[in-house]
Amino acid sequence: MGASMTFASFALMFPASSFATTNQSLDHISKPRFLGEPDAPIHIVEYFSMTCGHCGDFHNNTFPNVKSKMIDTGKVKFELSPFPLDGLALRAHALARALPENKYFGMITLLMNKQNEWMRADDPLKTLYRFGQLAGVSADDFNGLMQNRSLLEKIVEMRELGSTKWQINATPSFVVNNKKVISGNKTFDEFSAELAEFGI
Repeated sequence: MGASMTFASFALMFPASSFATTNQSLDHISKPRFLGEPDAPIHIVEYFSMTCGHCGDFHNNTFPNVKSKMIDTGKVKFELSPFPLDGLALRAHALARALPENKYFGMITLLMNKQNEWMRADDPLKTLYRFGQLAGVSADDFNGLMQNRSLLEKIVEMRELGSTKWQINATPSFVVNNKKVISGNKTFDEFSAELAEFGI
């Protein structure tokens, strides 16, 4: 989706019939979020921050090709793992991961596409709530989520795991088949070249 998508366009990603409250259990928050076939030969885990401009650029400009040419063709299982760089990113990750799983990637697409809008708002959390409303998040759910210390700490723990296990220190970073770490924003051609050794 390009930056020209309107706010109303994103509402279509969250049909009213599927509205549900947030699930703030730690098991739900930490469950892997991925696109693609579970047994795809290549497993990519992206560590990303919701307030990272390089991550936003990757998701808006490179990821659509990754999805159509690698994920949808059965070659890649693509997993997203939170690596928040600041408190606002932490809360945006919390919003996305507390949603039902079938709304997670839609919220990521929305927040990345509208990154500058909510990051630079006079009241960023109020703007995040406005986007959360599209997915059926109530004011009570949102406020509870933003104050759920255990949940926020779980997301920080997930970040620390990536940092410790893979020495992730910049976003976006990608771990491929538990063998290779790719760091930094890439064009689709650059990303494909990095994966050539895996048969793509």
